[in-house]
Amino acid sequence: MNARSQVFELSLEGRQVHEAVSGIFHTLLFHRTLGKFHYKREGSYSVGTIGFEDVTCDFVDFTYVRCASDELNQNLSKDVLAFSEQLRSADGPRQGQISLEFYQKKRGHWLLPTESIPWEVWNIKVNVVTLPNEHERQKYRESLGDMLAEKVMAVAASINRHEYVPKMPSQPDLDLVFDTSYEDVQPYNFKVGYQTSGPSNPSVGTTVRKLLKDTLAF
Repeated sequence: MNARSQVFELSLEGRQVHEAVSGIFHTLLFHRTLGKFHYKREGSYSVGTIGFEDVTCDFVDFTYVRCASDELNQNLSKDVLAFSEQLRSADGPRQGQISLEFYQKKRGHWLLPTESIPWEVWNIKVNVVTLPNEHERQKYRESLGDMLAEKVMAVAASINRHEYVPKMPSQPDLDLVFDTSYEDVQPYNFKVGYQTSGPSNPSVGTTVRKLLKDTLAF
């Protein structure tokens, strides 16, 4: 199975990393999460509803929608926050990549362990920049908000197209496709991974031009 893969490239102030990444990843999870399955008998089930909530960012002119599940949101936030804090540390790296991977489990034969097979991977490459004054920061805040809104709309359009997702499993195999550990929602199995690398110090002019050029390629 070939995993579907997309890459975003973002230039951000350190304080914007957590919100920008969260906005994109929560959008993806919102579209890759179902209500809890309630089985009546094998082959017959109902699907619960999903609550949702708006989140308004503090450092970007941007509002996004996420699942109203405290446990799901906390699990995603801890990885995004750890990535953000590494990039924001005074002597830390200024570049990094964080990924949200959706996968399906495959039971191993006999003594072999269960295998995780990715079917969709979303990567965000982040370059941390420093802007010289409040005027530049405000302009950047507005431009970034517009760009994130365009990306979120493109993500939603892409996910809603007919693309591969694992077929609906039978009840015994439910946890091979979905994470059934949450009480209120049932997302497809997913995991977050990240890595950081060495410093980069692009000029403000180069950074702003790159920000305005960044688009999703589908």
